[in-house]
Amino acid sequence: MKTILKTMFAFIFILLVSSCNSGEKKDTNSTSNTATEKAVPAKKQGQAFLRDDEGTPNILQIAIGSPDHTTLVAAVQAAELENALVNAGPLMVFAPTDAAFAALPEGTVENLVKPENKNVLANILKYHVTPGNYSKDFLKKFKKLGQANNQDVLVEVKGDDVYVGGAKIIASVKAGNGIIHVIDKVMLPPTE
Repeated sequence: MKTILKTMFAFIFILLVSSCNSGEKKDTNSTSNTATEKAVPAKKQGQAFLRDDEGTPNILQIAIGSPDHTTLVAAVQAAELENALVNAGPLMVFAPTDAAFAALPEGTVENLVKPENKNVLANILKYHVTPGNYSKDFLKKFKKLGQANNQDVLVEVKGDDVYVGGAKIIASVKAGNGIIHVIDKVMLPPTE
């Protein structure tokens, strides 16, 4: 069952990424003087950049509106994963607070958001996402979850508290495309 869920999530993610392609083609017949052309910033495209004031906020919109998740939002933007967080889901995002990011060794976040570390950052962020829409209480039935980066994360129950990858769920917020479980630390994927 877990393999089917992972395969289904990977297929949905690939469809999402491929559908967000701008479709623009470079005109190879035109001549240009690259020395005199100005660099034009790429326009952000995809569902994440559409405005919807009517529907239930999705995971990305909720994170953007949270004063406690500015570092997470900046990391998602640096890894260019905005569109992945607005797909139909359902998705569960384990969202570390700004305090959780601040607890990492000094310079870690600054290093991860550098363009040359985009793939490493994306892997860490995908380790915080899994398909599903389960409440904290329902998560107590699991021993592990298959994450979007194709690795498993352990689920532990200690009294009434639920820990995912060693991070305690401190709050949960329902979204239009899933649920956000706010956690007290950044989960780092195991290295192989």
